[in-house]
Amino acid sequence: MASGWAPDGAVQDQIDGSITDAVRLARSRLPNGPGEIYCQECGEEIPEARRLAMPGARLCVSCQSGQDRSAAQSSYNRRGSKDSQLK
Repeated sequence: MASGWAPDGAVQDQIDGSITDAVRLARSRLPNGPGEIYCQECGEEIPEARRLAMPGARLCVSCQSGQDRSAAQSSYNRRGSKDSQLK
């Protein structure tokens, strides 16, 4: 069902385009190139299984998890609810 002057399927095309852009951005942020044998943060050896599963890995699982947690805590409320604006 088209709305206004938009052709049929225009909304789905916009959704598909947004998803494609988000996937492309996420892939561009993945580490690439040769990885490290030792963690850049703690110096522990990165297991070979991780290096094979995640080419370009520069941190061990423990340090990467810590970075991911701190990044998640510093994010903001994307929904913009009134509650988040009052704080």
